[in-house]
Amino acid sequence: MEAVGLVKQVRSDGRDLRIVDNVSFSVFPGESVAIVGVSGSGKSTLLGLLAGLDAPSQGRVFLDGEDITALDEDGRAAARARAVGFVFQSFQLLPAFTAIENVMLPLELAGVAAAREQAAALLDRVGLGERLTHYPKQLSGGEQQRVAIARAFVARPKLLLADEPTGNLDAATGARIAELMFALNHERSTTLVLVTHDESVSSRCSRTLRLASGRLLESARQ
Repeated sequence: MEAVGLVKQVRSDGRDLRIVDNVSFSVFPGESVAIVGVSGSGKSTLLGLLAGLDAPSQGRVFLDGEDITALDEDGRAAARARAVGFVFQSFQLLPAFTAIENVMLPLELAGVAAAREQAAALLDRVGLGERLTHYPKQLSGGEQQRVAIARAFVARPKLLLADEPTGNLDAATGARIAELMFALNHERSTTLVLVTHDESVSSRCSRTLRLASGRLLESARQ
């Protein structure tokens, strides 16, 4: 994945505000990269641009060699479905779907015949083999995030993006979630880019990108 000259500009109080300001970097296959910075530095906005969830004011994002910023919203959604998994801080599970139905959804959208079997196997891998038919409201925060991680990994994406994946969890649960995410990342050779305030999480990544006021300050290898 490559970001080239990314800018996200919005109008606020009669002036133009750059949330992301001329950010460029590359992420190599199988690499794990943490994006860090204080609140309001533009981290989550940058992640949304990388995922094609938002369109930049300027710049390009190349995903698996394809310029997704040249695509319309439907095209970006199709590119995400082919190559990207996303883990949200707030889980973003569908409340009317059970755990297994939430995990099956990406596979069903892709037309995978054995969606239920694959979803069940991955939920068992994340320790939820006996919670397949539970709804999100019946699961703890840590269990919901494990379902979200299973959903993100089930289609074997080339790139996994995670926005504060441990941010809504207590320290002990967050540590277990991070361990699970990195284990799956290693097992499946998935490229990982995550936004985090948690130094114990960022220190496990091979590289750290630091943002301040929307600008990339440094790129440090661990």
